Amino acid sequence: MPSSVLFTIASLIWGSTFFAITLQLGDIAPAVSVVYRFGLAAATLFLWCLVRGDRLLLPWRTQRWLILQGFLTFGVSYVCTYNAEQYLVSALVAVLFALMVFWTPLCARLAFGTPVALRTLGAGVGGIIGVILLFYHSIGAAIHDLKSGGSGTFLLGVLLAVAASISSSAGAVVVGKVRAQSSNLMLTTGWSMLWGTLLVAAWALLTGQHFALPTRPSYWMGLLYLAIFGSVIAFICYFTLIARIGSQKAVYISVITPALSVLLSIRLEHYRPGPAEWLGMIVCLASVAWALRTPSAKPAPSANLNEALETP
Repeated sequence: MPSSVLFTIASLIWGSTFFAITLQLGDIAPAVSVVYRFGLAAATLFLWCLVRGDRLLLPWRTQRWLILQGFLTFGVSYVCTYNAEQYLVSALVAVLFALMVFWTPLCARLAFGTPVALRTLGAGVGGIIGVILLFYHSIGAAIHDLKSGGSGTFLLGVLLAVAASISSSAGAVVVGKVRAQSSNLMLTTGWSMLWGTLLVAAWALLTGQHFALPTRPSYWMGLLYLAIFGSVIAFICYFTLIARIGSQKAVYISVITPALSVLLSIRLEHYRPGPAEWLGMIVCLASVAWALRTPSAKPAPSANLNEALETP
Protein backbone atom coordinates (compact mmCIF):
# COMPACT_ATOMS: atom_id res chain seq x y z
CA MET A 1 0.00 0.00 0.00
CA PRO A 2 1.43 3.45 -0.91
CA SER A 3 2.73 5.59 1.96
CA SER A 4 0.34 8.39 1.02
CA VAL A 5 -2.63 6.05 1.53
CA LEU A 6 -1.28 4.89 4.90
CA PHE A 7 -0.83 8.53 5.89
CA THR A 8 -4.40 9.41 4.91
CA ILE A 9 -5.93 6.43 6.74
CA ALA A 10 -4.04 7.13 9.98
CA SER A 11 -4.82 10.86 9.86
CA LEU A 12 -8.56 10.39 9.30
CA ILE A 13 -8.86 7.74 12.01
CA TRP A 14 -6.82 9.55 14.64
CA GLY A 15 -8.58 12.81 13.86
CA SER A 16 -11.76 11.20 15.20
CA THR A 17 -10.36 9.08 18.05
CA PHE A 18 -9.84 12.03 20.39
CA PHE A 19 -13.61 12.56 20.38
CA ALA A 20 -14.30 8.80 20.52
CA ILE A 21 -12.34 8.66 23.79
CA THR A 22 -14.95 10.94 25.38
CA LEU A 23 -17.51 8.16 24.85
CA GLN A 24 -15.52 6.01 27.29
CA LEU A 25 -15.35 8.55 30.09
CA GLY A 26 -17.66 8.70 33.08
CA ASP A 27 -18.69 5.19 34.11
CA ILE A 28 -15.32 3.41 33.99
CA ALA A 29 -11.93 4.52 35.33
CA PRO A 30 -9.75 5.86 32.48
CA ALA A 31 -6.97 3.33 33.09
CA VAL A 32 -9.48 0.46 32.97
CA SER A 33 -10.78 1.73 29.62
CA VAL A 34 -7.19 1.75 28.34
CA VAL A 35 -6.86 -1.90 29.44
CA TYR A 36 -10.08 -2.87 27.63
CA ARG A 37 -9.07 -1.02 24.47
CA PHE A 38 -5.57 -2.37 24.01
CA GLY A 39 -6.40 -5.79 25.40
CA LEU A 40 -9.00 -6.16 22.64
CA ALA A 41 -6.62 -4.70 20.04
CA ALA A 42 -3.78 -7.05 21.06
CA ALA A 43 -6.09 -10.08 20.93
CA THR A 44 -7.21 -9.05 17.43
CA LEU A 45 -3.61 -8.81 16.21
CA PHE A 46 -2.58 -12.14 17.75
CA LEU A 47 -5.61 -13.83 16.20
CA TRP A 48 -4.68 -12.42 12.80
CA CYS A 49 -1.11 -13.66 13.20
CA LEU A 50 -2.39 -17.14 14.08
CA VAL A 51 -4.61 -17.18 11.00
CA ARG A 52 -1.55 -16.32 8.91
CA GLY A 53 0.38 -19.15 10.55
CA ASP A 54 2.92 -16.91 12.31
CA ARG A 55 4.88 -18.14 15.31
CA LEU A 56 3.84 -15.91 18.21
CA LEU A 57 6.90 -16.24 20.45
CA LEU A 58 9.71 -13.72 20.15
CA PRO A 59 13.18 -13.80 21.73
CA TRP A 60 13.89 -11.85 24.93
CA ARG A 61 16.17 -9.35 23.15
CA THR A 62 13.14 -8.29 21.12
CA GLN A 63 10.71 -8.42 24.05
CA ARG A 64 12.84 -5.93 26.02
CA TRP A 65 12.24 -3.28 23.38
CA LEU A 66 8.57 -4.25 23.10
CA ILE A 67 8.08 -3.83 26.84
CA LEU A 68 9.59 -0.35 26.62
CA GLN A 69 7.47 0.52 23.59
CA GLY A 70 4.33 -0.81 25.26
CA PHE A 71 5.06 1.13 28.45
CA LEU A 72 5.57 4.42 26.59
CA THR A 73 3.12 4.20 23.67
CA PHE A 74 0.23 2.14 25.03
CA GLY A 75 0.71 2.69 28.75
CA VAL A 76 1.82 6.12 29.95
CA SER A 77 0.67 7.99 26.84
CA TYR A 78 -2.90 6.70 26.81
CA VAL A 79 -3.46 6.76 30.57
CA CYS A 80 -2.45 10.44 30.46
CA THR A 81 -4.59 11.09 27.37
CA TYR A 82 -7.75 9.54 28.81
CA ASN A 83 -7.29 11.42 32.09
CA ALA A 84 -6.55 14.69 30.26
CA GLU A 85 -9.83 14.44 28.34
CA GLN A 86 -11.70 14.49 31.64
CA TYR A 87 -10.60 18.12 32.02
CA LEU A 88 -10.10 19.37 28.44
CA VAL A 89 -12.19 19.16 25.28
CA SER A 90 -10.76 16.61 22.88
CA ALA A 91 -9.68 19.27 20.36
CA LEU A 92 -7.27 20.87 22.84
CA VAL A 93 -5.68 17.52 23.66
CA ALA A 94 -5.25 16.85 19.92
CA VAL A 95 -3.56 20.22 19.37
CA LEU A 96 -1.10 19.51 22.19
CA PHE A 97 -0.28 16.21 20.50
CA ALA A 98 0.93 18.25 17.53
CA LEU A 99 3.94 19.07 19.69
CA MET A 100 5.13 15.53 18.98
CA VAL A 101 6.89 16.99 15.98
CA PHE A 102 9.27 18.70 18.38
CA TRP A 103 9.45 16.01 21.06
CA THR A 104 10.26 13.22 18.57
CA PRO A 105 13.57 14.65 17.28
CA LEU A 106 14.52 15.67 20.82
CA CYS A 107 13.89 12.11 22.06
CA ALA A 108 15.91 10.73 19.15
CA ARG A 109 18.72 13.12 20.08
CA LEU A 110 18.70 12.05 23.74
CA ALA A 111 18.43 8.32 22.98
CA PHE A 112 20.63 7.91 19.90
CA GLY A 113 22.44 11.20 19.38
CA THR A 114 20.50 12.03 16.20
CA PRO A 115 21.14 15.69 15.23
CA VAL A 116 18.26 18.15 15.62
CA ALA A 117 17.79 20.63 12.77
CA LEU A 118 17.83 24.36 13.59
CA ARG A 119 14.53 24.61 11.73
CA THR A 120 12.99 22.28 14.31
CA LEU A 121 14.26 24.35 17.22
CA GLY A 122 13.05 27.60 15.66
CA ALA A 123 9.66 26.14 14.86
CA GLY A 124 9.50 24.82 18.41
CA VAL A 125 9.56 28.39 19.70
CA GLY A 126 6.69 29.22 17.34
CA GLY A 127 4.78 26.16 18.52
CA ILE A 128 5.17 27.18 22.16
CA ILE A 129 3.93 30.69 21.34
CA GLY A 130 0.92 29.15 19.61
CA VAL A 131 0.14 26.97 22.62
CA ILE A 132 0.41 29.99 24.94
CA LEU A 133 -2.08 31.89 22.76
CA LEU A 134 -4.36 28.86 22.59
CA PHE A 135 -4.51 28.44 26.36
CA TYR A 136 -3.92 32.06 27.45
CA HIS A 137 -7.44 32.80 28.69
CA SER A 138 -8.08 29.31 30.04
CA ILE A 139 -4.80 29.16 31.97
CA GLY A 140 -5.45 32.64 33.40
CA ALA A 141 -8.89 31.50 34.56
CA ALA A 142 -7.41 28.31 36.02
CA ILE A 143 -4.76 30.25 37.96
CA HIS A 144 -7.46 32.58 39.30
CA ASP A 145 -9.47 29.50 40.28
CA LEU A 146 -6.46 28.09 42.15
CA LYS A 147 -5.96 31.35 44.04
CA SER A 148 -9.61 31.24 45.03
CA GLY A 149 -9.21 27.74 46.45
CA GLY A 150 -10.29 25.79 43.37
CA SER A 151 -8.85 22.51 42.12
CA GLY A 152 -7.09 23.76 38.99
CA THR A 153 -8.16 20.73 36.97
CA PHE A 154 -7.68 22.55 33.66
CA LEU A 155 -3.96 22.96 34.36
CA LEU A 156 -3.78 19.29 35.32
CA GLY A 157 -5.38 18.37 31.99
CA VAL A 158 -2.80 20.42 30.07
CA LEU A 159 0.11 18.82 31.94
CA LEU A 160 -1.30 15.33 31.35
CA ALA A 161 -1.76 16.00 27.62
CA VAL A 162 1.81 17.29 27.28
CA ALA A 163 3.12 14.24 29.17
CA ALA A 164 1.12 11.99 26.82
CA SER A 165 2.63 13.62 23.73
CA ILE A 166 6.18 13.28 25.10
CA SER A 167 5.62 9.63 25.95
CA SER A 168 4.21 8.93 22.46
CA SER A 169 7.25 10.59 20.89
CA ALA A 170 9.61 8.45 22.97
CA GLY A 171 7.66 5.36 21.94
CA ALA A 172 7.90 6.33 18.26
CA VAL A 173 11.68 6.47 18.57
CA VAL A 174 11.72 2.94 20.01
CA VAL A 175 9.85 1.63 16.93
CA GLY A 176 13.09 1.70 14.95
CA LYS A 177 14.78 -0.61 17.46
CA VAL A 178 11.82 -3.00 17.42
CA ARG A 179 11.84 -3.05 13.61
CA ALA A 180 15.52 -3.97 13.62
CA GLN A 181 14.71 -7.01 15.76
CA SER A 182 11.65 -8.27 13.83
CA SER A 183 9.99 -7.36 10.53
CA ASN A 184 6.61 -8.84 11.55
CA LEU A 185 4.83 -5.55 12.28
CA MET A 186 1.49 -7.06 13.33
CA LEU A 187 3.14 -9.46 15.76
CA THR A 188 5.42 -6.86 17.35
CA THR A 189 2.54 -4.38 17.62
CA GLY A 190 0.40 -7.06 19.27
CA TRP A 191 3.12 -7.84 21.81
CA SER A 192 3.71 -4.14 22.47
CA MET A 193 -0.01 -3.57 23.09
CA LEU A 194 -0.15 -6.64 25.33
CA TRP A 195 2.75 -5.41 27.46
CA GLY A 196 1.16 -1.96 27.70
CA THR A 197 -2.16 -3.55 28.69
CA LEU A 198 -0.55 -5.70 31.40
CA LEU A 199 1.41 -2.79 32.85
CA VAL A 200 -1.64 -0.52 32.97
CA ALA A 201 -3.77 -3.33 34.45
CA ALA A 202 -1.17 -3.90 37.19
CA TRP A 203 -1.12 -0.19 37.99
CA ALA A 204 -4.93 -0.03 38.06
CA LEU A 205 -5.12 -2.97 40.46
CA LEU A 206 -2.42 -1.56 42.73
CA THR A 207 -4.26 1.77 42.93
CA GLY A 208 -7.60 0.12 43.71
CA GLN A 209 -9.43 0.93 40.47
CA HIS A 210 -12.53 -1.17 39.84
CA PHE A 211 -12.79 -3.35 36.72
CA ALA A 212 -16.46 -3.02 35.83
CA LEU A 213 -18.29 -3.80 32.62
CA PRO A 214 -19.98 -0.74 31.12
CA THR A 215 -23.67 -0.78 30.23
CA ARG A 216 -23.97 2.18 27.84
CA PRO A 217 -24.14 1.18 24.13
CA SER A 218 -22.13 4.31 23.26
CA TYR A 219 -19.24 3.02 25.41
CA TRP A 220 -19.11 -0.29 23.52
CA MET A 221 -19.36 1.48 20.16
CA GLY A 222 -16.49 3.75 21.16
CA LEU A 223 -14.46 0.82 22.47
CA LEU A 224 -14.83 -1.20 19.26
CA TYR A 225 -13.96 1.80 17.10
CA LEU A 226 -10.93 2.73 19.23
CA ALA A 227 -9.66 -0.86 19.48
CA ILE A 228 -10.06 -1.92 15.84
CA PHE A 229 -9.71 1.32 13.90
CA GLY A 230 -7.90 3.63 16.32
CA SER A 231 -5.47 0.98 17.58
CA VAL A 232 -5.04 -1.89 15.13
CA ILE A 233 -5.49 -0.20 11.75
CA ALA A 234 -4.12 3.27 12.55
CA PHE A 235 -1.06 2.05 14.47
CA ILE A 236 -0.19 -0.49 11.76
CA CYS A 237 -0.31 2.34 9.21
CA TYR A 238 1.74 4.63 11.49
CA PHE A 239 4.41 2.08 12.37
CA THR A 240 4.69 1.10 8.70
CA LEU A 241 5.27 4.76 7.82
CA ILE A 242 7.95 5.04 10.51
CA ALA A 243 9.71 1.98 9.06
CA ARG A 244 9.55 3.44 5.54
CA ILE A 245 10.21 7.15 5.99
CA GLY A 246 11.34 7.55 9.62
CA SER A 247 9.61 8.88 12.73
CA GLN A 248 10.35 12.54 11.96
CA LYS A 249 8.46 12.39 8.64
CA ALA A 250 5.69 10.12 9.90
CA VAL A 251 4.63 12.76 12.42
CA TYR A 252 3.24 14.80 9.53
CA ILE A 253 0.08 13.10 10.77
CA SER A 254 0.16 15.41 13.79
CA VAL A 255 -0.53 18.37 11.46
CA ILE A 256 -3.77 16.89 10.10
CA THR A 257 -5.14 15.18 13.21
CA PRO A 258 -5.71 18.34 15.34
CA ALA A 259 -7.52 20.14 12.52
CA LEU A 260 -10.00 17.27 12.19
CA SER A 261 -10.38 17.05 15.97
CA VAL A 262 -11.15 20.75 16.27
CA LEU A 263 -13.88 20.48 13.63
CA LEU A 264 -15.41 17.50 15.46
CA SER A 265 -15.27 19.29 18.82
CA ILE A 266 -17.01 22.34 17.37
CA ARG A 267 -19.71 20.10 15.93
CA LEU A 268 -20.13 17.52 18.70
CA GLU A 269 -18.75 19.06 21.93
CA HIS A 270 -19.97 22.63 21.38
CA TYR A 271 -16.40 23.92 21.56
CA ARG A 272 -16.35 27.63 20.65
CA PRO A 273 -12.78 28.94 20.29
CA GLY A 274 -12.35 32.72 20.38
CA PRO A 275 -9.98 34.82 18.24
CA ALA A 276 -6.97 34.17 20.51
CA GLU A 277 -7.62 30.41 20.46
CA TRP A 278 -7.96 30.35 16.66
CA LEU A 279 -4.74 32.35 16.30
CA GLY A 280 -2.96 30.02 18.72
CA MET A 281 -4.05 26.93 16.78
CA ILE A 282 -2.97 28.49 13.47
CA VAL A 283 0.45 29.52 14.83
CA CYS A 284 1.01 26.13 16.47
CA LEU A 285 0.07 24.07 13.41
CA ALA A 286 1.92 26.40 11.04
CA SER A 287 5.05 25.95 13.16
CA VAL A 288 4.61 22.19 13.01
CA ALA A 289 4.23 22.30 9.23
CA TRP A 290 7.32 24.51 8.91
CA ALA A 291 9.37 22.20 11.12
CA LEU A 292 8.41 19.22 8.99
CA ARG A 293 9.05 20.91 5.65
CA THR A 294 12.13 19.25 4.19
CA PRO A 295 14.39 21.81 2.49
CA SER A 296 15.81 20.80 -0.87
CA ALA A 297 19.14 21.80 -2.35
CA LYS A 298 17.34 22.38 -5.65
CA PRO A 299 13.75 23.33 -4.85
CA ALA A 300 11.26 21.75 -7.22
CA PRO A 301 8.16 23.87 -7.95
CA SER A 302 5.95 20.79 -8.12
CA ALA A 303 6.98 19.25 -4.77
CA ASN A 304 4.02 17.89 -2.86
CA LEU A 305 3.13 15.88 0.23
CA ASN A 306 2.75 12.61 -1.66
CA GLU A 307 6.32 12.91 -3.02
CA ALA A 308 7.65 13.58 0.49
CA LEU A 309 5.85 10.55 1.87
CA GLU A 310 7.14 8.28 -0.90
CA THR A 311 10.76 9.20 -0.13
CA PRO A 312 12.45 6.06 1.29
